[in-house]
Order: sequence, then C-alpha cells, then structure tokens
Amino acid sequence: VGPGTPCGELLRRYWHPVGTWQDLTAEKPTKRVRLLGENFVLYKGEDGSHHLIAEHCAHRGVSLYYGFVEGCSIRCAYHGWLYGEDGHIIEQPFEPKESMMKHTVRLPSYPVQKMRGLLFAYLGPLPAPLLPRWDVIAREDGTHKIEIHPLLEANWLQVQETNIDPTHNTYLHDGWRHRLGQIPEFRFRPIDLDFEVCEWGIVKRRKFGGEDGYREEGHPALIPNMLRHSQGRCPIDLFWRVPTDDMHTQIFWLGFKPSPDGSIEAVEDPPVEHIELKDENGEFHMRSFPSQDAMAWETQGPIRDRKLEHLGASDKGIAMFRQLLKQQIDLVREGGDPMCVIRDPAKNQLISFSASK
Repeated sequence: VGPGTPCGELLRRYWHPVGTWQDLTAEKPTKRVRLLGENFVLYKGEDGSHHLIAEHCAHRGVSLYYGFVEGCSIRCAYHGWLYGEDGHIIEQPFEPKESMMKHTVRLPSYPVQKMRGLLFAYLGPLPAPLLPRWDVIAREDGTHKIEIHPLLEANWLQVQETNIDPTHNTYLHDGWRHRLGQIPEFRFRPIDLDFEVCEWGIVKRRKFGGEDGYREEGHPALIPNMLRHSQGRCPIDLFWRVPTDDMHTQIFWLGFKPSPDGSIEAVEDPPVEHIELKDENGEFHMRSFPSQDAMAWETQGPIRDRKLEHLGASDKGIAMFRQLLKQQIDLVREGGDPMCVIRDPAKNQLISFSASK
C-alpha cells in the first residue's frame, strides 16, 4: 500500500477516514495518523479547519505531533520552524532572513474534509475527486452513529475479502452465536451463490436451500475497501477498511437509522463509540460479529500468502474481486480513474444502491 506501489497508487485515488470529530480539540489539536504506509500529523486549525502534514519536521526530524498550532499553520516544538497548511515553510527563526531554504523545502501535506463527523484525507494527485456522498452519510432523515475498531494486525485485503465471502456466516457467526447461547438453533443450509459486478463494485446474492429456503440480496462490496450493509444493527451502514500499512488495518463504521416519520434528525457530529474485540487475556471474545470477523482476519497472519490457498467453487466472489481489483490497478497505471472515483457534482448528491445496480 506504500507510495509508488501499484496498489498503493490505486488506493491514493480515494478519500480515507483517518479520525473523527472527537479526536481533535482546542486543548489537544494534533493526532498521529498512519495511512497507506506513511506517517502524518492530523491537526485542527484555530478556525476549525483540518489539515494533514508529514509527521517529521524537515529540519531535524522531530515529530510535529508535539508542535504548536498557530492559525492554520503548525510550528515545530524543537527549533520553531513554522509550516503552512500547504507544507511550505513560513518561518525559520534562527536562519538568516536572506536564506532561500524556505522557498525550496516543503513537507508533504494533503487535503482533509469532515463529513458526518468523520475526517477524510486524500493522498493522491490533484485535483482531488469529490468526497462521495454515500446515502449512509448524506441522508438527514434520521440519526447516525460512528464506531471505531481497534487496530487490526492484518492486511486490508484480508478484511475486505470477507465482503464477498458469504459462506463464512454459517459457522463463524451462526455457529458461534449458537455456542454462546445467543440463538437457540444452528442449522446448516446449502447456499447457491451468485455475484455481479455493478457500478461501484460487486453485489453478492444468496439462495438458501431447505424446506423453508429463501433468496437474499447481498451487500455491495465497494471498490476499493468499503462494505455497504442494508441490514443488521442499523438499516443501512458503511464499513471502511483503511490500510494503515501493509500489515495493519483500521476499521471505521457509520450507521444510519431513519426517523419513524421521515423528519430531519441528523447532526453533523454523531456519537462515537470505541468497541472491544478481545477479552482481558488478549483473546478474541467472539461475542460479537466484529470480534468473530477480526479473529478470522488476524489469525491468517499479517499478510496471507495466497499461494498457499486452495480456493473452491464457493470462493468465486473472492476470485472475481481480486480480478476486479487488478483491473482497477491497471486502469490507474494507464492514467485513468478507477471505480468509485467521482468528479461530477451532479452524480454526487446522494448515492444509493439497488440490488442490481
């Protein structure tokens, strides 16, 4: 996922959540952020704006996490070098006034936008695409909630591939729920799977066998690292599987619950909850879907060696997603925009999903 790698360049074409409205305050306006294999400092300007800059001062490498925010700029706490929001040096207190260094040295800095309490950063080439207004974010006729998961010791693709692996629900979720007494009965159901490439990624469909068999329209796995649910704890929700580096992933979750009468209830900064995946012994407690999923992701190892896998017929969604991801990587290498990159404001009003599109 690092800079200059084929997949890293693809991932840099998207906005990624890096924090929430609760992370930065007037008393503590800075936060360390690791994203796509690089280290940054996220900071809040005195006017309420948000900024992302490379963590280490260009002078002697001290972390700007301990720096002083002045207006929309940040000053290194070691020798006082002051950086503007664009990363250029504004002041070097102990250098001669005629020094040209401040005109030639620049720290990498990147745009940040806040939407529905989440802070999104974009590390790619400019001009930046629009920050997508997915329906979970943009709808106002209800309430929102944010959840932050602990940092996972797993490559982001291991996490994302669960989105197109619907057979895992039978044993990983229903099996464990029955074992813990959360559901009274556990039954194996044969499943007929179907997958379809849509405008935003891949949609999965399941047809369950048995006497009371039924068909279920699945959740779209959005390119490159999102999952959009239409059932569960909230009527609709979004997961972002954010690659911090090649071996770690940070999950952000946003849920939306419509109001009974369609009235406007949304607030810009919804409540934030930090959830736990492990018990006091450091083992996955397995009492929740997130804990069960995290067990499956982490115990594969930080980066699963795909050459050791033996994919079966039920894994056709996995193979399809990997092929689609490779196509998007190739598209970026050829100078094009990949899927889910939006530049037309008319297309970015409120992006909803149907079962077939």
